[in-house]
Amino acid sequence: MSNSTDVIPDAELDCVGFYCPIPIAMTKEEIEKIEIGQVLKVEADDPAAEEDIKRWAKRTGHLILKFEKEGPLMTFYIKRTK
Repeated sequence: MSNSTDVIPDAELDCVGFYCPIPIAMTKEEIEKIEIGQVLKVEADDPAAEEDIKRWAKRTGHLILKFEKEGPLMTFYIKRTK
């Protein structure tokens, strides 16, 4: 039994080691590959990615269900809304 804070992604994207604008470009491309309502997990370590991905999600209407930061590693769980 998992607790309610667990978000199970439908797809995963590893952007670790890539720098702006690669993580955001890869995220845009990858979100198009999943169905509306599905969740994309994105991992990145580019400091700019936190602001870039949050801003992109807000602008495009996709939903960040969960965001975790552990040291330089950031994990986004993004739900495709359209």
